[in-house]
Amino acid sequence: QVQLRESGGALVAPGASLRLSCEALGPVRGRLTMAWFRRDGVKARQWVATVGKTGATTYYRDSVKGRFTISKIAENTVHLEMNDLKLEDTAVYYCAAKTAVLGEYADSSTYSFWGQGTQVTVSS
Repeated sequence: QVQLRESGGALVAPGASLRLSCEALGPVRGRLTMAWFRRDGVKARQWVATVGKTGATTYYRDSVKGRFTISKIAENTVHLEMNDLKLEDTAVYYCAAKTAVLGEYADSSTYSFWGQGTQVTVSS
């Protein structure tokens, strides 16, 4: 069973930067399409960003464009660099992955593997 291990969540002040990491462990075959989603309390899970299998293609939700960067640092390890964090970025961030190519990259139902989540709190 493929497992996703996340790290990097923390409590930070508005305007700060933070880096989240996600590594795929276990019987991974080939490269994965990987993404980050987030959920704040009772709100619906929200797509944040996706990176394609080779790392060459990335997509972002509008509210994080220019502030967040998703990148592959290894075949199945991704970073999410978050700059100029805002109060509304507070959420549990989940790493997700799938063996398929990008396709519906913002649709959580297309991802087969999920991490446990890491808490990001932006507070003054």
